Amino acid sequence: MGGTNPYIEKTDCELPQQGYTVTFIAPDGVVTKIEVDPAKIPYGPTGLPGSLLDVAMGNGVALEHVCGGVCACSTCHVIVKQGLESCNEGTDDEFDQLEEAPMTALQSRLSCQCVPNGTKDIVVEIPAVNKNLVREGH
Repeated sequence: MGGTNPYIEKTDCELPQQGYTVTFIAPDGVVTKIEVDPAKIPYGPTGLPGSLLDVAMGNGVALEHVCGGVCACSTCHVIVKQGLESCNEGTDDEFDQLEEAPMTALQSRLSCQCVPNGTKDIVVEIPAVNKNLVREGH
């Protein structure tokens, strides 16, 4: 379930020209390191091409995204612990959605909208509340 959201402003982002690493830290402490190859972007139809959600989905990292990665919910909220300065600027639409997310921080982003440019490695924390209770149980 991917695609675009015609009701939000188009996000301006620079795709990476060189490889870089994204490290995902899951709520249970499991660490997954992914070597991003710019030639493989987009990995799939979910989120902006090259977004943290696109990278996660293309590499088997469990990251909730109820709206299909079109910036229409806050379930793909992540905290970029390192390398945020190499990511595109968030839009007003993204920050409006983030207001609905629990446990936000100054480095919070929607993973479907956050696109690193490849100049720095990225470390991403997936908050413990990032799960679908209907699908996963209580």
